[in-house]
Amino acid sequence: MRPPVNFCQVCGCALVDRFAFGKLRRACPDCGHIHFQDPKVAAVVFIEQEGRVLLVRRAMNPERGKWALPAGYIDDGEDPREAAIREVREETGLDVEITELVDVQTGPLPLGASIVIIYAARVVSGTAHPLDDVDEVLWVAASDPLPDLAFESTRRMLDQWLERR
Repeated sequence: MRPPVNFCQVCGCALVDRFAFGKLRRACPDCGHIHFQDPKVAAVVFIEQEGRVLLVRRAMNPERGKWALPAGYIDDGEDPREAAIREVREETGLDVEITELVDVQTGPLPLGASIVIIYAARVVSGTAHPLDDVDEVLWVAASDPLPDLAFESTRRMLDQWLERR
């Protein structure tokens, strides 16, 4: 679980636990504001080129040093497809075009995204190189051994890709 919110975002008063809307929630005893814990949503991008899939090695926690598909959080008000394109550019320098929505996955996570939107994309321009919170990029072929993977969403996508081959 994420750490609790302790102060009201409306008036600053210390929050208390109160049963509201079917479950225990943080609530303000002063102004009545109820805090709803919103999910963290991430966009993940599956890029296949010449029979290989692009992976990035994470330079930051969670899962520092492990490999994942390019991904990142969707900002408030941001179109998920645009977030996916932005994250690939920020992490690899590649410009991509989204070709399809592949999957939406959920899972209870203590840190990170609880909703993962996975897109397939094709490279429009650029050469992949590590940027932002990535310290290495790797194009993996179906015959290559998989490196140590960071997230279940990456594992599922690679398993599905390998099954299709």
